[in-house]
Amino acid sequence: MFLFVIFLDGLTDFSKTCPAPHNHTIRPILFWLANDLPPEILSHLKFSGCPDTAINSSFKLGSAAQTSIGLSGLAAAYILYLRTGNMQDVSVNARHAILDISSESWYTVDGQMPTKSMQDYLAGIYRTKDNSFVRLHTNFPHHRQGILNILQCDPTREAVQAALLQWNAKDFEDEAVKQKMCVSAYRSFEEWDKHPHAAALRGTPPGIRVLDLCRVLSGPVCGRALAAYGADVLLVTSPNLPDLPVLDIDTSRGKRTTQLDLTQASQHDRLKELVEDADVFLQAYRPSGLQEKGFGSQELARVRPGIVCANLTAYGWEGPWKHKRGFDSLVQTATGFNWAESEAFAKFNGQPVTDKPEPRALPVQALDHVAGSFLAFGIQAAIAKTITEGGSWEVRVSQALAAVAQWLRSLGQLPPDTAFGDGEPLPKRMIPPDSEVAASSVTLHEATGDKRDVEGRLRMMTAIRHAAQLSVTPVKDVEAPMGLNRHQPVWLPRA
Repeated sequence: MFLFVIFLDGLTDFSKTCPAPHNHTIRPILFWLANDLPPEILSHLKFSGCPDTAINSSFKLGSAAQTSIGLSGLAAAYILYLRTGNMQDVSVNARHAILDISSESWYTVDGQMPTKSMQDYLAGIYRTKDNSFVRLHTNFPHHRQGILNILQCDPTREAVQAALLQWNAKDFEDEAVKQKMCVSAYRSFEEWDKHPHAAALRGTPPGIRVLDLCRVLSGPVCGRALAAYGADVLLVTSPNLPDLPVLDIDTSRGKRTTQLDLTQASQHDRLKELVEDADVFLQAYRPSGLQEKGFGSQELARVRPGIVCANLTAYGWEGPWKHKRGFDSLVQTATGFNWAESEAFAKFNGQPVTDKPEPRALPVQALDHVAGSFLAFGIQAAIAKTITEGGSWEVRVSQALAAVAQWLRSLGQLPPDTAFGDGEPLPKRMIPPDSEVAASSVTLHEATGDKRDVEGRLRMMTAIRHAAQLSVTPVKDVEAPMGLNRHQPVWLPRA
């Protein structure tokens, strides 16, 4: 069967046509129309709050969050309209959207925040020999060990820093890429623009059964949104790969969870059987990773005609970095955001702007969350196409995190006084929670799952509720699996 493709592309070009100060309302219109969706539906999307002051950053994170979440919610409402003839409004508050794209910071289990940090003790920024910096991502044990193997040093921050002072930033990044480790050299926007991969990105336009084969943040956020809109989302992970339970517990909300070892013939076949009755196949592994196991888009369309195949990567499908490992924090560092945010903060404080300022990360992992919401929008736009036109569809947030970064940059920066003077900081992480967090939260029960292997008292979880509020069919916020292998690899009966 012919495989149609929806690209969530043109992310840079769309925003340039939007005149300030109204471009935060025009922007979703352009995305919606670019994907050939009916314009009359847009009147049902309602934005509130001021996105420019929703967070204390020089970048327009409030607009990015509100736009991407709003589009995903509106697409869900449109699918329901196609099936029932009833349309509803979708409302998104800018500040609530900011809390949503930092949801991993606010959840509690039985009234307690996680005791383990989300970030490994060796992860972060280090100075290098050429008076620059690199950012290391070592949250998975094999990534941490890989960095230590390159540096040949003890596993302490002091030893890692001393070893990195023997390396130039970009030389270490190149070596880490060769070793398939997760590192980004620190760059300004100007330096990123000269990079070959930046050139490869230029002009690239970022009742349902969902197989979710995603790890870490962007893809899981997409699957969580689809579950909130009513999909039966089956999260499939490998028992052979390390997990990040502090993140998984938040991003798996509303899903069912199972594990399959695709190196075992029987479990490989079980996944193929699940594909036969799936509506969406969502994956965020490296390009061609699952294709090598027989689960590429073309193969999936043959097994299940009419399926929507959704793909997400850090640096995309073309260019010299297409196989480079990447996470939100690394993409921020590589593409100039940490540099530009640092310069803006220095100007706000009346400090001189140095040739190479200390890196300053964005206050939230916006690239991950926004990419996940855009992917949820694209999936649902494709599902609408299967209803109105038929066919199998592939959805890409083209170039993924790097393209979302490119789009966010194209929105421009806010004046430093607006960004850091008027912009509202994130609430404090505390128990009991900040009143704003409490007002935006929902309580969920621990799901026992059909494996029934939960022992003892079931736990309770509080988490930021989904920021897109549908006026007729509220989002589903009932259960959380709180584990990666709670369910049998089977579908629920269709409603």
